[in-house]
Amino acid sequence: MLDLALLLIRLVIGLSFMAHGAQKLFGSFGGGGLKGTGGYFESIGIKPGVTMALMAGFSEFVGGTLLTLGLLTPLASILIAGAMIVAILKVHGPNGYWLTQNGYEYCLTILVVVIALALSGAGQYSLDAILF
Repeated sequence: MLDLALLLIRLVIGLSFMAHGAQKLFGSFGGGGLKGTGGYFESIGIKPGVTMALMAGFSEFVGGTLLTLGLLTPLASILIAGAMIVAILKVHGPNGYWLTQNGYEYCLTILVVVIALALSGAGQYSLDAILF
C-alpha cells in the first residue's frame, strides 16, 4: 500500500507542477507565458524577469515530469523545492502563514511533501525502481 500511496502523491504533485511550469513557459492553462510571468517577476523584484520565469518554468515543468515518472526523484524534488522556497521568500512569506491571506501555507506543504519524497524514494511504481 505504501507504493500506491507514493504513486498517488507523485502523480498529483508532479502533474500539478508540470501544469504550473507550462503556464510559465508556454502560456498554457491560462498562464502568462514567459513574457507575462517575466513581467510579474520584475514587478516583485525578481530580475531579469523573463530569464527568471524561464528558470522557474523549467524547474517546475521538468521537476514535475520527473516526479510524475518517478525518475531521478531526488533531483525532481530539488527542482520543485527550489521553486517553493523562492515562492515563500519572494511572494507568500510576507503575507503570513494562511493561504486565505496569500500566505505560504500551501508552498510549505508542497515543500515538505517533496522533501519527504526525496528521502523516501519514489516507490516500486516508478522508473527509479526499474532503472536503479
